[in-house]
Amino acid sequence: MSLFKKIVSKLTNQPEEEDKQSLEKLGDSLKNADLDYKFAQLFTHSGGFFNYCADEAEALQTLNQIVKIEGIHNIFCWDKELQSFLNVVKTPYTSELAHSNDAAFITCEYLIAYDGRIMLSHNNILHYHSSRLPDKIIIMANVSQIVNNLNDAMGKIKRNGNIKNLTSISGSQSKLDSSSNSNTKLFLLLLED
Repeated sequence: MSLFKKIVSKLTNQPEEEDKQSLEKLGDSLKNADLDYKFAQLFTHSGGFFNYCADEAEALQTLNQIVKIEGIHNIFCWDKELQSFLNVVKTPYTSELAHSNDAAFITCEYLIAYDGRIMLSHNNILHYHSSRLPDKIIIMANVSQIVNNLNDAMGKIKRNGNIKNLTSISGSQSKLDSSSNSNTKLFLLLLED
């Protein structure tokens, strides 16, 4: 890639072609791998922080470490089950997104192994646009939510019905629909079912 193209891609916050190619090469090299392993590799390659948790106790411990290490003081979390996790780790949260939130703790619809992206809907982020979420996003998901590709995810969504406002996030390019913020940190707590 020429120096000019690198500079332009940095200024416009567009991923460099080399980054895209290396993600595609990694994906090709993992085409016969287990879905969970492939997803984890591609998710971390794109800048996400992957945390496998064998049970809820380990998830609580990992969540507590993330909150402490990242200096999180107020979390947007509207999901009642996730709020119980925050109560255990004694972290303040709001049910509505506020300017004081320095992180979001949410669920997701599916984890897409093909490219390491995470699919979200209104079930996860309410009526908020993903670009309004705080710079730190912690997602809790189960291994059973990993699907091979976008077509598999869309097929399952079609069967489940009543899911709207779909978007996807991945690693350091978390806000795909808004390239203005490239400092987003995406943490995944993947629980065994």
